[in-house]
Amino acid sequence: MKRLSIELVPRSVEGLKEDLSMLKKLDLNIDVINIPDLLRFETRSWEGAAAAQEFYPAAIPHIRAMDIDLTKPLPMAKFFKEKHIHEVLVIEGDPPQDMKHTVYPTVTTDVIRKFREELPGIRVYAGIDQYRGSMQQEEYRIRRKLQAGAAGFFTQPFYDMRFLEMYQDMLDGLEVYWGVSPIQSERSQSYWELKNHVVFPKNFVPTLDWSIEFGRRVVENADKMNSSVYIMPIKGNLEEYLNGIFH
Repeated sequence: MKRLSIELVPRSVEGLKEDLSMLKKLDLNIDVINIPDLLRFETRSWEGAAAAQEFYPAAIPHIRAMDIDLTKPLPMAKFFKEKHIHEVLVIEGDPPQDMKHTVYPTVTTDVIRKFREELPGIRVYAGIDQYRGSMQQEEYRIRRKLQAGAAGFFTQPFYDMRFLEMYQDMLDGLEVYWGVSPIQSERSQSYWELKNHVVFPKNFVPTLDWSIEFGRRVVENADKMNSSVYIMPIKGNLEEYLNGIFH
């Protein structure tokens, strides 16, 4: 495998460090920690990334495009330089529940270009959402992000190896982190079907065992293709899920 990335949610700096300490004890060959930017928590992604770098050599904070005012300098630029954060993932972001949080009509390609202009030393990644439309439509969005300066991509979780392999063919030659995440209940399955338009394979079962076995297959595929994997575990089953995939 080229690189293994694990996503950890920064509910607080202290809680994040507890999760990072637990990861260290699992003795996995983790290369980078991804930190999402969730407005319901006080800790911003770049603050979480700085904490993660105390445990692992690299961390990738997520930046929500709609939070960025294109008329002003990047608000986290100084922090990035001080904390030696060298990678970032630019996503569109979900509208805030609390409208006290200001958002802008900024799109990801604008923010990718802004990072390239203002922080040229930062490696900028973009997202792939393989469920939001046709493969042709998503490929067009990917090409636009490449033109804006994206160096690589992180996908939404896959649940079907055939679908993943189709995307592998389409994205041959690009740096891609193939996403996996567990689903352990019919309620969670319905969420993915209704909100993200996922079509699950016939053999899918919403259990941890199924998720672990599928995760193993994605990791084996990445080993064979020398590509990267992006694991998005859920806090409650973090240790069991990762142990199941790698041990």
